[in-house]
Amino acid sequence: MEAKAQPKSELRGIVRIANVDMKGEKKLYVSLQRIKGVGPSIANAVCKLSGMNRNRKVGTLTDEEVKKIEKVLNELKNHVPTWMLNRRADPETGENYHLIGSNLKFTHEQDIKKMIERRSYKGVRHALGLPVRGQRTRSSFRKGRAVGVVRKKQQPGKK
Repeated sequence: MEAKAQPKSELRGIVRIANVDMKGEKKLYVSLQRIKGVGPSIANAVCKLSGMNRNRKVGTLTDEEVKKIEKVLNELKNHVPTWMLNRRADPETGENYHLIGSNLKFTHEQDIKKMIERRSYKGVRHALGLPVRGQRTRSSFRKGRAVGVVRKKQQPGKK
Protein backbone atom coordinates (compact mmCIF):
# COMPACT_ATOMS: atom_id res chain seq x y z
CA MET A 1 0.00 0.00 0.00
CA GLU A 2 1.60 3.13 -1.18
CA ALA A 3 0.21 6.35 0.26
CA LYS A 4 -0.01 9.31 -2.07
CA ALA A 5 2.34 12.04 -0.95
CA GLN A 6 0.55 15.34 -0.63
CA PRO A 7 2.56 18.51 -1.04
CA LYS A 8 3.05 19.86 2.43
CA SER A 9 2.31 23.57 2.56
CA GLU A 10 4.71 25.78 4.45
CA LEU A 11 3.29 27.04 7.71
CA ARG A 12 4.64 30.50 8.44
CA GLY A 13 5.43 31.12 12.11
CA ILE A 14 4.25 34.71 12.29
CA VAL A 15 1.87 36.56 9.97
CA ARG A 16 1.33 40.32 10.23
CA ILE A 17 -2.25 41.52 9.68
CA ALA A 18 -3.23 45.15 10.40
CA ASN A 19 0.10 45.80 12.19
CA VAL A 20 -0.44 42.93 14.63
CA ASP A 21 1.77 39.82 14.70
CA MET A 22 -0.24 36.59 14.72
CA LYS A 23 0.97 33.10 15.44
CA GLY A 24 0.82 30.90 12.37
CA GLU A 25 -0.50 27.80 14.13
CA LYS A 26 -3.65 29.54 15.46
CA LYS A 27 -7.00 29.66 13.70
CA LEU A 28 -7.88 32.75 11.66
CA TYR A 29 -11.06 33.48 13.66
CA VAL A 30 -9.16 33.47 16.96
CA SER A 31 -6.15 35.40 15.64
CA LEU A 32 -8.22 38.24 14.18
CA GLN A 33 -9.53 38.96 17.69
CA ARG A 34 -6.01 39.97 18.75
CA ILE A 35 -6.47 43.17 16.73
CA LYS A 36 -7.74 45.97 18.96
CA GLY A 37 -11.31 46.75 17.91
CA VAL A 38 -12.02 43.30 16.47
CA GLY A 39 -14.20 41.04 18.60
CA PRO A 40 -15.87 37.69 17.89
CA SER A 41 -18.69 39.04 15.70
CA ILE A 42 -16.42 41.28 13.62
CA ALA A 43 -13.86 38.46 13.24
CA ASN A 44 -16.60 36.16 11.99
CA ALA A 45 -17.87 38.82 9.57
CA VAL A 46 -14.35 39.41 8.20
CA CYS A 47 -13.89 35.67 7.60
CA LYS A 48 -17.20 35.47 5.72
CA LEU A 49 -16.67 38.65 3.70
CA SER A 50 -13.17 37.64 2.64
CA GLY A 51 -14.34 34.12 1.76
CA MET A 52 -11.90 32.39 4.13
CA ASN A 53 -12.59 29.39 6.33
CA ARG A 54 -12.58 30.67 9.91
CA ASN A 55 -10.84 27.51 11.16
CA ARG A 56 -7.95 27.81 8.71
CA LYS A 57 -4.48 28.25 10.19
CA VAL A 58 -3.10 31.77 9.84
CA GLY A 59 0.30 30.42 8.75
CA THR A 60 -1.19 28.98 5.56
CA LEU A 61 -2.44 32.36 4.26
CA THR A 62 -0.77 33.77 1.18
CA ASP A 63 0.22 37.42 0.87
CA GLU A 64 -2.76 38.10 -1.43
CA GLU A 65 -5.16 36.62 1.13
CA VAL A 66 -3.63 38.74 3.90
CA LYS A 67 -4.12 41.86 1.75
CA LYS A 68 -7.72 40.81 1.08
CA ILE A 69 -8.38 40.48 4.83
CA GLU A 70 -6.84 43.90 5.51
CA LYS A 71 -8.96 45.42 2.74
CA VAL A 72 -12.12 43.95 4.28
CA LEU A 73 -11.09 45.27 7.71
CA ASN A 74 -10.63 48.78 6.31
CA GLU A 75 -13.96 48.76 4.45
CA LEU A 76 -16.14 47.21 7.16
CA LYS A 77 -18.57 50.12 7.35
CA ASN A 78 -19.82 49.31 3.84
CA HIS A 79 -20.40 45.60 4.44
CA VAL A 80 -21.71 45.06 7.98
CA PRO A 81 -24.83 46.42 9.70
CA THR A 82 -24.47 49.74 11.51
CA TRP A 83 -25.00 48.21 14.94
CA MET A 84 -21.76 46.21 14.57
CA LEU A 85 -19.59 49.31 14.12
CA ASN A 86 -17.69 50.78 17.08
CA ARG A 87 -17.89 54.46 16.09
CA ARG A 88 -21.47 55.31 15.11
CA ALA A 89 -22.45 58.92 14.41
CA ASP A 90 -19.00 60.43 14.85
CA PRO A 91 -19.43 63.79 16.66
CA GLU A 92 -17.39 65.72 14.07
CA THR A 93 -18.61 64.22 10.79
CA GLY A 94 -21.77 62.34 11.76
CA GLU A 95 -20.63 59.26 9.81
CA ASN A 96 -20.36 55.65 10.95
CA TYR A 97 -16.91 54.06 11.20
CA HIS A 98 -15.23 50.97 12.53
CA LEU A 99 -11.84 51.82 13.99
CA ILE A 100 -9.12 49.27 14.63
CA GLY A 101 -5.65 49.26 16.14
CA SER A 102 -3.90 52.50 16.97
CA ASN A 103 -6.67 54.60 15.37
CA LEU A 104 -9.13 53.28 17.96
CA LYS A 105 -6.81 54.05 20.86
CA PHE A 106 -5.98 57.55 19.58
CA THR A 107 -9.64 58.44 18.96
CA HIS A 108 -10.68 57.18 22.40
CA GLU A 109 -7.99 59.29 24.10
CA GLN A 110 -9.02 62.36 22.09
CA ASP A 111 -12.67 61.89 23.08
CA ILE A 112 -11.73 61.80 26.77
CA LYS A 113 -9.53 64.92 26.37
CA LYS A 114 -12.45 66.77 24.74
CA MET A 115 -14.77 65.81 27.62
CA ILE A 116 -12.22 67.05 30.16
CA GLU A 117 -11.75 70.29 28.20
CA ARG A 118 -15.51 70.93 28.07
CA ARG A 119 -15.75 70.19 31.79
CA SER A 120 -18.68 67.86 31.18
CA TYR A 121 -19.74 65.59 34.04
CA LYS A 122 -17.98 62.61 32.45
CA GLY A 123 -14.89 64.73 31.82
CA VAL A 124 -14.70 65.82 35.45
CA ARG A 125 -15.06 62.21 36.61
CA HIS A 126 -12.26 61.15 34.23
CA ALA A 127 -10.04 63.97 35.48
CA LEU A 128 -10.60 63.02 39.14
CA GLY A 129 -10.04 59.32 38.48
CA LEU A 130 -13.55 58.44 39.68
CA PRO A 131 -16.08 56.10 38.04
CA VAL A 132 -17.81 57.68 35.06
CA ARG A 133 -20.91 55.55 34.64
CA GLY A 134 -22.81 56.08 37.88
CA GLN A 135 -21.37 53.34 40.06
CA ARG A 136 -21.48 53.86 43.82
CA THR A 137 -18.21 54.92 45.44
CA ARG A 138 -18.79 54.27 49.12
CA SER A 139 -17.04 50.92 49.16
CA SER A 140 -15.57 50.61 45.67
CA PHE A 141 -12.93 52.61 43.80
CA ARG A 142 -10.99 53.32 46.99
CA LYS A 143 -7.58 52.49 45.56
CA GLY A 144 -5.00 55.24 45.87
CA ARG A 145 -6.82 57.24 48.51
CA ALA A 146 -6.04 57.50 52.24
CA VAL A 147 -8.50 55.25 54.03
CA GLY A 148 -8.74 54.64 57.75
CA VAL A 149 -6.40 55.61 60.56
CA VAL A 150 -2.63 55.32 60.36
CA ARG A 151 -1.01 54.09 63.58
CA LYS A 152 2.11 55.61 65.02
CA LYS A 153 5.21 53.44 65.03
CA GLN A 154 5.71 51.75 68.39
CA GLN A 155 8.70 52.85 70.39
CA PRO A 156 10.97 50.12 71.73
CA GLY A 157 9.95 49.22 75.30
CA LYS A 158 12.09 50.34 78.29
CA LYS A 159 13.68 47.67 80.51
